[in-house]
Amino acid sequence: MARTLQVAVQMDPIDSINIDGDSTFALMLEAQARGHALWHYEVRHMALKEGVSKPAGGKREERLFARGHSVKVARRHGAHYEFGPMETRDLGGMDVVLMRQDPPFDMAYITATHMLEHIQPGTLIVNDPASVRNAPEKILVTHFPDLMPPTLITWDTQAIRAFRDEYKDIIVKPLYGNGGAGVFRIKPDDENLASLLEMHFARSREPLMIQRYESAVRQGDKRIILVDGEPMGAINRVPAAGEARSNMHVGGRPERSPLTDRDLEICAAIGPILREQGMIFVGIDVIGDYLTEINVTSPTGLQEIARFDGVHIEKAIWDRIEDKVSG
Repeated sequence: MARTLQVAVQMDPIDSINIDGDSTFALMLEAQARGHALWHYEVRHMALKEGVSKPAGGKREERLFARGHSVKVARRHGAHYEFGPMETRDLGGMDVVLMRQDPPFDMAYITATHMLEHIQPGTLIVNDPASVRNAPEKILVTHFPDLMPPTLITWDTQAIRAFRDEYKDIIVKPLYGNGGAGVFRIKPDDENLASLLEMHFARSREPLMIQRYESAVRQGDKRIILVDGEPMGAINRVPAAGEARSNMHVGGRPERSPLTDRDLEICAAIGPILREQGMIFVGIDVIGDYLTEINVTSPTGLQEIARFDGVHIEKAIWDRIEDKVSG
């Protein structure tokens, strides 16, 4: 693409990221290598100003703006970014906004998606905010029941107990969490389920997701990256000894993992819907033969796949972004 794009990156504080694993950092490095101009801001610095800019009969003006910094990035530990001065910019003047802040997927997250819709379609937002809002990862997956393990989403403790009675060995996880936080395996002889439910519902009004435990997770939980609905690569995440969770945040070990026929079957089933909904960068989780999550908020895995397979999926993501902006 010939012209320089103005790219705003909506993310968590950049000073604390792991530059050897962070997928947003990989996206920023690739954008910079292509000559695009990067600008960094945090959600807490967004503001939507709306109203009549002139007396009666005047033009109605809407502006979504944020305070942030122009930024240059480099793969240097301890000096991986360089900010320009703090300034306020109209996000509607950007060519691309990368919505990359981590969950929890709470009302603050949802409000940010509503605000970003005000600058569409003039600005390309990755991923589409309305689709992200309507398809949080642990809910979107339920639209593909033939691909999932037995799953229950509920507030009802009696329903949870009945599910456990049926499947014995279960996984209990918060519906809108991330990184493996708050995920528990409850074995058939575990006496802590009642206490766990009491603790969760005492501090949260959100339902829980309950799934049958899949023993195949001991061989790994595969993260597959799709770009505009097409599978581009995968990494397997093997749980540490004594740990039910495979997330790399909690000690999961990454290993090379080619795509199987079943993986491709799952991708073929969900890919067209992701493309239709404007989901350019998606990471799905597969355990054994089952799809367990579709990650659309801030998926990870780019750098791990590059290390094992030499495939730099961030290049494919930017190819697709540039095509959409120019088309």
